[in-house]
Amino acid sequence: MKSLLNALQDGRLVELPDNTKDMCLEYLANLIEAIPDVETGDDLFEMMKQREAQSSTGIGMGVACPHFVGSTGTELVCAVGWSPEGIDYGSPDGQPVHLVVMYYIPKTHRNIYLKELSGLSQAIHKTAGIQSIIRADDIKIVRHQLLEWVGIAIDETLPDEKARMIKLEARQAAAASVGTASFAGVPAAFQLIPFSLVIGGGSPIVLTQNRELAEEIERHPEVKHLPKDQTEFKLGDFRVVVRASSIYALDRVVYDCLAITS
Repeated sequence: MKSLLNALQDGRLVELPDNTKDMCLEYLANLIEAIPDVETGDDLFEMMKQREAQSSTGIGMGVACPHFVGSTGTELVCAVGWSPEGIDYGSPDGQPVHLVVMYYIPKTHRNIYLKELSGLSQAIHKTAGIQSIIRADDIKIVRHQLLEWVGIAIDETLPDEKARMIKLEARQAAAASVGTASFAGVPAAFQLIPFSLVIGGGSPIVLTQNRELAEEIERHPEVKHLPKDQTEFKLGDFRVVVRASSIYALDRVVYDCLAITS
């Protein structure tokens, strides 16, 4: 559910300004095309329309997942649209669609997309459908329900500890986006700090706006010997979860990390 989580954190959940299918597809396609790392090389809206002409991507339960498999891109990405009135989408069950999750799928990520779609579908079934979204009068309620689905899917697919870290990150981001001091039991004093760690070719380099975190990690003698498959470590007051890593020339590794401290 990484791409759905990223969409919620990056502001790609929107209330759709129109309840016609084509306008919905165009609006969400524009959101995806605005992502810097997405270079489709084509008009994504037209591609989505052609895909829909072949068969509707409404999956029932008031949900649609339009998608397009492209030849470029390194990450599965999505944008989410909420329609309070509902869209006549041509779904197999004939029900209006209130939630549209649009995916751009790099050709190497088809299996990742299928797993995410399966996780979303299972989470919806486990929470008795999208009635809370259909009845919602505010997009904050929609965001909260989506975060709950992400949490359910993560619990099913990831080890418990890493699942908790990812869900805490999602909730902290949601709290910030709605301007509240806390969210779902996470105190405001609980800090989640994303950062990048570069190892290889000299001293470790930490890329973050948090000076204390950068100094703590860069001066630690064991950091430069971090295994390439490391998933978690602790330094001083910081507990660090490694979310992803990329290997570059000269045996350099860039870690995408999340530091947790209270």
